[in-house]
Amino acid sequence: MILSLEDRIADRVQRADYRDWRDKVTATGGCLAPIRLFGAWQLHNLDSTKVLAHLGGDVMVPCGNRRASVCPSCSDRYAADAFHLMRAGLSGGSKGVPESVAEKPRVFTTLTAPSFGAVHNRPTTSSGKARPCTGCGQFHHLDDPRIGGAVDPDTYDYVGAVLWQAHAGKLWHRFTIALRRALARAAGLTVRDFKDHARLSYAKVAEYQRRGLVHFHAVIRIDGPDGSHDPAPAWATVDLVDHAVRVAARSVLVESFRPDGTVIDLVWGAQVDVRPIQADVEDDAGAVSDSKLAAYVAKYATKGTGARDTPDRPIRSQLDIDHLRVSDHHRRMIQTAWDLGDLHFYTELNLRKWAHMLAFRGHFLTKSKHYSTTFKRIREDRRAFRAAEVLERLGLAADEVIVVNDWAYAGSGYANDAERELASGIAERLRAQRQRQYTEEDAA
Repeated sequence: MILSLEDRIADRVQRADYRDWRDKVTATGGCLAPIRLFGAWQLHNLDSTKVLAHLGGDVMVPCGNRRASVCPSCSDRYAADAFHLMRAGLSGGSKGVPESVAEKPRVFTTLTAPSFGAVHNRPTTSSGKARPCTGCGQFHHLDDPRIGGAVDPDTYDYVGAVLWQAHAGKLWHRFTIALRRALARAAGLTVRDFKDHARLSYAKVAEYQRRGLVHFHAVIRIDGPDGSHDPAPAWATVDLVDHAVRVAARSVLVESFRPDGTVIDLVWGAQVDVRPIQADVEDDAGAVSDSKLAAYVAKYATKGTGARDTPDRPIRSQLDIDHLRVSDHHRRMIQTAWDLGDLHFYTELNLRKWAHMLAFRGHFLTKSKHYSTTFKRIREDRRAFRAAEVLERLGLAADEVIVVNDWAYAGSGYANDAERELASGIAERLRAQRQRQYTEEDAA
């Protein structure tokens, strides 16, 4: 007899080891794809003659995946880390960044991809009322799966779109170089002398549009030559940065080649948005506040392609593509990336590896060295805090013990769909608890 999912869940809950299993899942935050380890953790005295504390057996650790579509629990943790990373560079006062950064010239910039053909869209009026699609003339519902797809797939430039996407990281790199040059020129400096007067600091996140192409949201800040602790030069104003961003975006060009050998010029789209950043104030002129901006960036840092029907894992074969449950538009982009990846002069682009990402090969959140802290530092601080809690509970000091870890990989994920469903419920409960806690803290 085949048991239903409800019966399998009931059976798992009634087993003798359920509470121990539940505690392990809870310790991961309800991770949906935990890494299972076997081994031991011990605290020894300094000459290793005595074991002061011991934890052994099977344990689970979070998968750490940033995508909400793969693991909501781990993506929440990633979003929280991204928020603090972004907020530290915006407001200062934490992570070693001074509060004075909030007084420096800062803008929020959006760079988009150019058009590779008409796509279905849902334009709206200033009051939010839907207007006819500029591609087909019809009215589209907000959740219409055609939105973002090519109006005429046969004339849409899928090769150009895939090549642009594969070079998006290089376009951003060229933009930062061009921006330094534009800033230096606007300030009456040579490019070589610019570093002696100012430093460009930034953090950017990639977000997919419905048409499957990324656009970049970036916080751009002007520091003094020594970084965040150094006042920005007097000539650095928001208006000057705004002008330099637009000039730099128009000047960037990356050349690539189509399969037939013809040159294709890869550039940014004509739509470049630049908004001033103010401490905690938003106005009708388009200024955006620190807190909302940090939350906005953190939100998009946990998304995949932003399309509900796009795969979360790499494509391994043509058979994978044939069986994907995706829109025709995204299938064409994936297929194009897969086919181009088989051509020798696209080898360095590694297109087959990134076909599931519609050829985007970059990181979703990157920053300049001196913008703020790093994900690594945030995670190390969290581990150090938890280790200090354990030592305090045991009445020990860090300089009195040696930590010994001996773990081996035992597997990934859960034994069956019943365990995964239970883990999902645990994750939802923990998320609800966090939300209630945040609400109570805000009310207080």
